[in-house]
Amino acid sequence: MESEIKKRNIRALSQEELITFFETNGEKKFRANQVFDWVWKKSFTDFDSMSNISKETRELLKQHFYFNKLSIDTKQVSKDGTIKCGFKLFDGSIVEGVLIPTKKRMTACISSQVGCSLACSFCATGRLKRMRNLTYDEIYDQVVEINKLANDNYNKGLTNIVYMGMGEPLLNYKNTLESIKKITSDEGLGMASRRITVSTAGIAKMITKLGDDQVKFRLALSLHATNDEARDKIMEINQQNSLDSLAEALKYYYEKTGNMVTYEYCLFSGVNDSMREAQELVNFCKHVPSKVNLIEYNPIDGGEFEKSDPKSTERFANFLEKNGVPANVRRSRGKDIDAACGQLANKN
Repeated sequence: MESEIKKRNIRALSQEELITFFETNGEKKFRANQVFDWVWKKSFTDFDSMSNISKETRELLKQHFYFNKLSIDTKQVSKDGTIKCGFKLFDGSIVEGVLIPTKKRMTACISSQVGCSLACSFCATGRLKRMRNLTYDEIYDQVVEINKLANDNYNKGLTNIVYMGMGEPLLNYKNTLESIKKITSDEGLGMASRRITVSTAGIAKMITKLGDDQVKFRLALSLHATNDEARDKIMEINQQNSLDSLAEALKYYYEKTGNMVTYEYCLFSGVNDSMREAQELVNFCKHVPSKVNLIEYNPIDGGEFEKSDPKSTERFANFLEKNGVPANVRRSRGKDIDAACGQLANKN
């Protein structure tokens, strides 16, 4: 009796490995390229739909491989047009992704982990236990599905991708970078690297590694405080990644890549929105060429913070601008469906 074939996730194979498989099984090399095109560029997850592949070859593929399919489990539409999806993974886990439409952009906000281990005090996702990392094909699939939503609902494809959903991308470093490689590849979605932003809570050694890998995508650092005492309270990760260590890592990153850094700074009333903190932020921005996105705080159940009032926000932004720091005030989108920054927690 023949031993049962142990199936593999076909998207875990490189193009070269797929070619080897076909040649080993007496198939022509070009068949592997055709299948690779179906799997990535066309984003198909069904062997029977590969119309230029013979039935015999499709059966061979089904004997040896499977797809870790991702599906939309829930969908909510905000009054401002933002669409939040709960994506069900092959093991039943749920992650969330968001389509953020504006006049100029169609942005996909995607997740990199099931849950998160960082427990930032202002973030609902941080209250979830980290279950596992997403594989690069699961990250890729979120982009594919959100791009379909953009085309179906707004007749326009994605212009930007931000890794700002659930999880810390740099704690899933390999899969994050591999997903970006597929998204930007001509064999994949062909999106320009400059259209992709990876956001991190601040892991100094991994920011240094981004420099070593000379990445082309954009980097955003969730800063939210301008001194270690305040940041320790807001973001536990700062206790192992001080602002000084982050500054050194960012200098190294900039030397290696030449990429400007974006600082995400959520304004909390009476916590980090004074003129003293504004001056400290100006000082921190001198380390590398950078800009600041000032983010409106989005309330979460039982949260300890309140958002900064409009006058304080305007005063803070104006101070940065007058001191040579480009600053944009980002208004929240999708708050009514818990789809805004810091609200993703699988709550529907």
